[in-house]
Amino acid sequence: MNDILQDWKINQDTSLKSRLILLMFRIAQKLGDLPTPFSWISKFYFGIYLFIVDWLLGVELPWNTQVGTKLKLHHARGLVINHETIIGNNCILRHSTTIGNKKLLDGSISGSPKIGNNVDIGANVVILGEITIDDDAVIGAGSVVVKDVPKGAVVAGNPARIIRMTNKTMSSVLVVSG
Repeated sequence: MNDILQDWKINQDTSLKSRLILLMFRIAQKLGDLPTPFSWISKFYFGIYLFIVDWLLGVELPWNTQVGTKLKLHHARGLVINHETIIGNNCILRHSTTIGNKKLLDGSISGSPKIGNNVDIGANVVILGEITIDDDAVIGAGSVVVKDVPKGAVVAGNPARIIRMTNKTMSSVLVVSG
């Protein structure tokens, strides 16, 4: 039960909508693990999940996306996440954000992003391709991220560039060098 409710408390200051989306997402993940004889239950629920979360609430968060604990959604609307994306623990996602793959010059499709722990993603962000956003990164609103983001970096712009490093990163550097 704790697995299903893991996002509930962290989203108390967001909205009931965000909590409902994440509750339904975690239930769908649990049902996806059911053995074959019970797969009809999963398929039925996935249909309900798709209708409510995707069509009615405007959030594309496929049930089989690998998401760590305590995901926080601010203003969950217009959020699109590719099912191959990996999202770490304690991440924040805001509205009108797209995270997914892209078409490469040779016509093939790239892999999807891997997002580390404690990453804060602003509104209207686009993150595309087989890139890594390392732990404790902050992605500024309206950014387009197509290259790796190092640990503790604050990035912004189109294309996104490092504008500074977080205090978490600076203090860990001082401890290691001191």
